[in-house]
Parts: sequence; C-alpha cells; structure tokens
Amino acid sequence: MCYYAMVHYKLHHACVPCRVSFKRHPAEGREQPCPNCGRALVCAGHDFAPPPRRDTDAWSAVGAVLGAGLRYEGLEACGCGKQPRFRPRTGAEVRARLTVAARTGVPVAEALARRDPAVPEAD
Repeated sequence: MCYYAMVHYKLHHACVPCRVSFKRHPAEGREQPCPNCGRALVCAGHDFAPPPRRDTDAWSAVGAVLGAGLRYEGLEACGCGKQPRFRPRTGAEVRARLTVAARTGVPVAEALARRDPAVPEAD
C-alpha cells in the first residue's frame, strides 16, 4: 500500500546548527527558514527520527547525511517499503564510511548509505 501516495503527509525538515526538526508541507520553489536562526531548513524526508537535542554526536551524523544529499526514506519514496534504509547514527559510523570512500574512490553519498562500509550494497 502506498502510504504517501494517498495523503499529502508533511515532510521532516531539520536545522542541524540549532539541532531542531519540524514537520512541514513541502514548499515548492522556496526555502523554509528555521524559526530559531533564520537559516534554510533541510528536507530530511518522511522517515526522519530526530535525535535528542543534547546528542551532538548524533546531530553531526545527521548533518553529514543531509549534507551528502541523502534523505531518511523507506525503501520506496511512496512509503511502500516497510524497512527504512540505513543511515549512520554516530560520528564513528560516519568517519568509518568517509575513510572507506576516500580509500576506494566511492562517492560519499553511496558510502554513507552502506550498512557495512567495506561491502558494496547489492541492488
């Protein structure tokens, strides 16, 4: 069943410097500012679960994932997939994947999306 195809759900938007997250309807063609600092919010996807505000290590991992252009979505963007895709949750997981990306020449976004940084994902 396509959960996101029938109803227009709000997307999660995050401000990594403020370590806050909001659910907003997608704004077409315009950026949504953070109410705290005024910077543009980054769209984090339908399945984003923000870490606690005090967890700076987890927010740095969120910043690396969103900075690489990845979003927190399930297997399909329409919501059909029941299992969310892997995204690193700690700074150590991010560093391990960035090291593998630098050594092997794999794009950073692809390395951050791997469950095991040394093993390529099978499609």
